[in-house]
Amino acid sequence: MNTQEYIAIEDQYNAHNYHPLDVVISHAEGVWVYDVDGKKYMDFLSAYSAMNQGHCHPRILKVLQNQAQKVTLTSRAFRNDQLPLLARELCELTGYEMMLPMNSGTEAIETALKAARKWGYTVKGVEKDSAEIVTCAGNFHGRSITIVTFSTEENYRGGYGPFTPGFVTIPYGDADALEAAINENTVAFLVEPTQGESGVVIPPQGYLKKAREICTRHNVLFMADEIQTGLGRTGKLFACAHEGVRPDVVAIGKALSGGFYPVSAVLAAREVLGVFNPGSHGSTFGGNPLACAVAREALKVLVEEGMIENSARLGDYFLGRLQRIESDHVELVRGKGLFIGVVLKRKAGGARRFCEALQEKGLLCKETHEHVIRFAPPLVITKEELDWALERIEEVLMMD
Repeated sequence: MNTQEYIAIEDQYNAHNYHPLDVVISHAEGVWVYDVDGKKYMDFLSAYSAMNQGHCHPRILKVLQNQAQKVTLTSRAFRNDQLPLLARELCELTGYEMMLPMNSGTEAIETALKAARKWGYTVKGVEKDSAEIVTCAGNFHGRSITIVTFSTEENYRGGYGPFTPGFVTIPYGDADALEAAINENTVAFLVEPTQGESGVVIPPQGYLKKAREICTRHNVLFMADEIQTGLGRTGKLFACAHEGVRPDVVAIGKALSGGFYPVSAVLAAREVLGVFNPGSHGSTFGGNPLACAVAREALKVLVEEGMIENSARLGDYFLGRLQRIESDHVELVRGKGLFIGVVLKRKAGGARRFCEALQEKGLLCKETHEHVIRFAPPLVITKEELDWALERIEEVLMMD
């Protein structure tokens, strides 16, 4: 079948909850993907940063194949020989005392929210059923009913009420607003160190450090959503490290499996994750041996093959080159590491047409919030491949 035939079938039988570019990918390797018609593209989205290690990384693939022949799922009713090793390796890599494995990023955030509330009641001493969690405008933390409760994007919320109480929204990047929002019932502050879905929005320098100090002073958990920004995407293991900030709770996912399998986790001190007791939280697939084996290898290749350093080095180069493009369409370019947003002027006609033009030239990326092009190539990209992409990006940004 060709591209149009696949699209017709999907449009008929699949719910229309996405607006993808009309490319039907059949196989991939490294930074390259191929469609059903045989055309080759460079992937500049990385499945929203799930493919930091590149497509079909051979080391992760081998581990996946080997583990799939042994045991894939035991549920947490029994123990398996991969979860303990992932827990130890992840905690040793990040410096946290405990982890809790889940599957999707949404599940990781839900786990963090539950942990924060339970910590508030059992450790901090907040009155029962009165805990509040502070979140930021422009956030994207997932799509569950509770998470869309504190979204400020109407399209994510419309038609899903009534919503979950207990959340307070403040402007992103405003530490004074955080200070003002905290009261005796506040148990946590949840923040993205860089807002990805909002268009790679970076807060003012010093914001995270000041927020960390405010949370410490008020005995409020500082919770970082590093699902998109973590595991090397911004040139550090975690984006919070750019300001030397250590959150109390970190949610990770996406690249934790190198794109092979849904794997997420919450990292925290024993005081926080220790609030869970048997039966109080769980997941049939969370911590399954296939997921854990894949995640272990995904972490190893990320570190051993220097992908974090490559993101920092080529990210600086990429950002500099983009900022030097003199296009009448571009308002500004911002980002850290290989996580960059090109903000277009309103008169440019929206980012979608630029993404479609780049597709025609063999480069795949995606618009976000209508006027921003988000660039997030796999961290295995080379300078030569980046130059190839930049040539096409410049051509498209200079078009009428």
